[in-house]
Amino acid sequence: MKGRYQKGATRTLPPQEGAIRRAPALRPGRDWKPQTRAWWKSLFRSPMASEYLQVDLHGLYRLAVLVDRFWLEGTPSLAAEIRLEASAYGLDPLSRLRLQWVTENVEKTAQKGAKSPDLGADPRILLMPTDRKRG
Repeated sequence: MKGRYQKGATRTLPPQEGAIRRAPALRPGRDWKPQTRAWWKSLFRSPMASEYLQVDLHGLYRLAVLVDRFWLEGTPSLAAEIRLEASAYGLDPLSRLRLQWVTENVEKTAQKGAKSPDLGADPRILLMPTDRKRG
């Protein structure tokens, strides 16, 4: 029996409204790297921040510690752990798809519709080197 594609129940994350969202302070008692501070601020300026609950902050603080350690050590195992933890919070395109989150920019693009390139009579033109394409 063949399965068929069913569109999931996605919902658009609300856009940022006016002022930049303020990030909660990183935990005191640690000399946070500037890269980690920048990451933390951008995290809470993103559309995904509107989905985080107070209880999520504990995991995000743990992730911040991993990110901070990465700027000191930069080991592959640390990068892998960051990737795994970050996916739980929708911090990459695949995890946003899994969480069924769509940002407003993606939805606007879909509403406009992607324009197909003019292939003319020969669709193989897409495979030709740029200097051989006929205009």
